[in-house]
Amino acid sequence: MTGLTVALLLGACSTTAPTDDRGGSPEPSRTAYARPSTGESERPTSTPTATAKPAPSTPKAAPDPASIAALIATRYEGGNLKLGAERGSTDAYRQYFATYESNGLTISGRINIPRGKGPFPAVVLAHGYVDPAVYTNGETMLRERDHLARRGYVTLHIDYRNHAQSDRDPRNDANLRAGYTVDAINAGLALKKAQVVDPDRVALIGRSMGGGVVYNALVVRPGLFRAAVAYAPVSSDSVDNFDKWVRRDASRSGASRAVIGRLGTPEAQPAAWAAVSPRTYFGRVTEPLLIHHGTADEDCPLSWSRESVAALEAKGKDVELRIYPGGRHTLTSPQWDTSIRRTEAFLEEHLT
Repeated sequence: MTGLTVALLLGACSTTAPTDDRGGSPEPSRTAYARPSTGESERPTSTPTATAKPAPSTPKAAPDPASIAALIATRYEGGNLKLGAERGSTDAYRQYFATYESNGLTISGRINIPRGKGPFPAVVLAHGYVDPAVYTNGETMLRERDHLARRGYVTLHIDYRNHAQSDRDPRNDANLRAGYTVDAINAGLALKKAQVVDPDRVALIGRSMGGGVVYNALVVRPGLFRAAVAYAPVSSDSVDNFDKWVRRDASRSGASRAVIGRLGTPEAQPAAWAAVSPRTYFGRVTEPLLIHHGTADEDCPLSWSRESVAALEAKGKDVELRIYPGGRHTLTSPQWDTSIRRTEAFLEEHLT
């Protein structure tokens, strides 16, 4: 495919060769963000001619950068999707190194574009945790990318900030990795601007940590995606995730101290921790959600998904939980084959 052809497929997006192609209940507490009191009301003075001065107002504190409120308040500027080197193409699709812009950062990834005439439906793929120090471009969710691209979906697998060739964000861990949600939202916006994509048919799929990204994205930008799927997701209560992977991990003690220094401990400041949990904001969700989870998941217990589903159903949301007896964190055949067929049917139902 020539550079001109690729540029036409992406519309305003241009092509460039890469330098290296190695390849996540109740509404929030009203007291959590209440405007501080300005003190007593002004009283008239004893002198009739005196003019009362209004009490100085106290500025409302900005929400913590790790909070859902901060993510909601963010203005998203995703776009500038660029294709680089072609690698791993098949008879069904072309695969490229890709980059896009995410609120001032350049994020790398891999994109599969079905052969044939578009525009096509599209899926953003948000991967699970891999140590950023060893992660390489597009190394995860290979099965989902291949299967869905062969079924006619553009698939954009994002690397996230601090991964592969993406730009660095040194505050991301201290902000409970909120930047990953920003990157997923901007990936959806970037796809919607590409001529090869039908902007009305874009979905989000996340695995493990990426399942937490799914929860966040749905509450932060309802209406951006038409549907979402989460495989073995982390908890929608950020306390569960913090306790399991940050608070007890000596290698992440710096991030733990930074978060607790701002929010306090979950035990002492439950309202602050509710404000960083997507479950608190499930009432904002407008998209259907499918969750896959195995009963023998060694990383993310099935109970987490059961609790998330119960919280979503309590808000009247369209959510479905598919359980795989004996299934571990990464489903294997034949369970994965069943799950991807269910995912395909779910996407076909909601993206057509």
